[in-house]
Amino acid sequence: MMLRTVTLSLLALLSAALPARAEDPSAYPTHKIRMLLPFAAGGGGDVIGRLLADKMGKSLGESIYIENHTGAAGTLGTQMVATSPPDGYTITIGGMTTHVLAPAIYPKLPYDPIKDFTTIGRIGTSSIMLVATKDFAANDVKGLIALAKKGEPIQYGSWGVGSTGQFCAEILTQQTGIKMGHVPFNGTAKLAGDLLGGHISLAMLDMATATPLVKDGSIKALAACGERSPSLPDVASYKEQGVAFDRSLAWAMYAPAGLAEPIASKLSAALKEALGDTEVREKLFTLGITPQFVAGAEQRDINARDIAAWKQVAKDAGIEVK
Repeated sequence: MMLRTVTLSLLALLSAALPARAEDPSAYPTHKIRMLLPFAAGGGGDVIGRLLADKMGKSLGESIYIENHTGAAGTLGTQMVATSPPDGYTITIGGMTTHVLAPAIYPKLPYDPIKDFTTIGRIGTSSIMLVATKDFAANDVKGLIALAKKGEPIQYGSWGVGSTGQFCAEILTQQTGIKMGHVPFNGTAKLAGDLLGGHISLAMLDMATATPLVKDGSIKALAACGERSPSLPDVASYKEQGVAFDRSLAWAMYAPAGLAEPIASKLSAALKEALGDTEVREKLFTLGITPQFVAGAEQRDINARDIAAWKQVAKDAGIEVK
């Protein structure tokens, strides 16, 4: 009896010491999936994530819940995803800031946006909107240049140092020769709130945040950094206003590196299906996002190419986070 007890105890200890058997990728998913978003609740990226989480969850047969982890222009939450288990139960949405611009400005970025992630696929493209309070003295880039030449001190807000918003503003100053002071905010929701409250007069906002505010007349748009948006077709792009810039700015979905191919394929298929849904497409258009699925491997190669190009912009503008 004593020998049997000792044997069972040893077997229990050995079982506890052995790693748990990995889940069969073909059975994925078997429980809830976490979408860890590096954006503040209520901001553009958060709205996109919640929209896709609902549709993809139904397609996959398991719910996808949201966790928001903000800070350092989205790089803190993105790092958390990079160090999560590559089991398909942690996914994220990344924009230009987290996966293209970050390596251009953070000399000690704690993750590699190419090597540390499995790219699930592109969600769509978007512009960044240069917006202002309704009573701001300029209505377009020409008016902003004239205002600056009068010696008026001009400050603009963005959602953080090294954000796509700051890059778009710096491209404007490089191309036109005007000077603008940068006021970084922790997230687009806070920035939009201060703009509506008149605490700041000029800002760079992502389309998802800016579009409804421009459409309801709460603020006005001066220019689109990127392509003219179908969501705000009356707002001319930088290029149309004499600023030599016409790059598309992409949103994409990612998981940690090392994700099993069958799981990556299921997530990619669910994303593609969601982006083909009429309700999702219409909602994305209202947020200023042009839905455009691109397979993960292709989007990864596009990111790698764009990182090199934006590093030069950062160098010319002196943008760096130490």
